[in-house]
Amino acid sequence: MEKAAVKGEGLVIPLIDFSQFLNGNPEQRKETAKAILHGFQTAGFIYLKGLPITPEYRKHVFETSAKYFRLPIDTKLSHCWTTPQANRGYSAPGREKTTTLTDKDDVKKLRDAAPDLKESLEIGREGEPDHPNHWPEEEGELVGFKETMLDFHAKCKELHMEVMRAIAVGLGIDESWFDSYTDVGDNTLRLLHYPEVKKDVFTINPGQVRAGAHSDYGSITLLFQDSRGGLQVQSPTGVFVDATPIEDTVVVNAGDLLARWSNDNIKSTIHRVVEPPSGEGDVYPARYSIAYFCNPNFKSYIEAIPGTYAAEKDRKYEGINSGQYLVQRLTATY
Repeated sequence: MEKAAVKGEGLVIPLIDFSQFLNGNPEQRKETAKAILHGFQTAGFIYLKGLPITPEYRKHVFETSAKYFRLPIDTKLSHCWTTPQANRGYSAPGREKTTTLTDKDDVKKLRDAAPDLKESLEIGREGEPDHPNHWPEEEGELVGFKETMLDFHAKCKELHMEVMRAIAVGLGIDESWFDSYTDVGDNTLRLLHYPEVKKDVFTINPGQVRAGAHSDYGSITLLFQDSRGGLQVQSPTGVFVDATPIEDTVVVNAGDLLARWSNDNIKSTIHRVVEPPSGEGDVYPARYSIAYFCNPNFKSYIEAIPGTYAAEKDRKYEGINSGQYLVQRLTATY
């Protein structure tokens, strides 16, 4: 029986040993897959331990990410995020506003009132001629940056595919059913830095957050976080509950497109990043996290997964192209 990583206000997020799916016997794999699916169906979130990506390697990636954000702002702005179609590059604090709103004017008003206190670097699949990644000059402590991030992107792509295989097993369809939808790797590796901030910023502006309440857009998101905290998940009662960091785990949440794909059998749950639990002093230290936003291949046509509806009339959504859907959602955010 899996333990609860988070429990409160009717929200239960399980902590699941993923090695039991990767390396277990058929019964262990099936039980783990069912637990993963159940977590996505009830909470929209799970924590996974027993990962194929080692703690030492994750530490190296975090240290490499922090080195990037120490670059001068003018240097980072030369790697600037450009378009939703590319979805690559650097976003300065306040550029993006994560929200559940979809109207651009409404998002702008919210951004102006309470900009998100974060900066990020988006890294997509390498080798797309029309949408190149924006890499920093590799000198000094940034030597090896590109190799590290592309290697981590590839490792996360494999983890995405394995989680989707677990969902397939949980749903009772062929384990490889999602493989042809996830094998290209049209995913985004996002390095995130929430700069240190004075505590009174949150007192002066009660609407201020580090990242606004939102749901994610794609299939699943893999979130690797440091020990600072601040992530909160909305419970069934509407209250936001702390999703406290647990060492050597990844937080995985289902996105809007997976909810749609599953005919709403799986939940995409709203979450946010707020001021962390209060400590000593009048400044909150910097927070680092790395999110890997997973999507079906951009050329894929997404319609209800077999077994998620009894008859044609039970399909809740029309089919949609994965890439067009993502561009549509990103357009409102930036």
